[in-house]
Amino acid sequence: MSQQSIPLLSVVGYAAAAITDYTFVSPDGTLTATAAANSLGVADSTAAGTGDAYKIVVAGTARVRCAAAIAKGAAIDVGATGQATTHAAGIPVARALEAAAGAGSIIEVLLIPN
Repeated sequence: MSQQSIPLLSVVGYAAAAITDYTFVSPDGTLTATAAANSLGVADSTAAGTGDAYKIVVAGTARVRCAAAIAKGAAIDVGATGQATTHAAGIPVARALEAAAGAGSIIEVLLIPN
């Protein structure tokens, strides 16, 4: 698990539902991003429910939770439940800066504006 990230720009989001830390969030910042979709950025903290404020990293590097193994350097898509997955379809939202061993791994990625 990466212990570092270098956020260049972070914003505050207000959740419309529970949001898990280190997952991609929807373009309006209120929900977990849907699979193969655009993303505003990565939740850097957890939001327990509606109206909770949380930090979203929108530029720079961020830590993300992975849905499966990912190779270092691979393009990243939003996968199920907002977790990172290797780019197969949809819109690449990040590039892996380290490898992920499997589901649940947390790695550092370089965010790609989308």
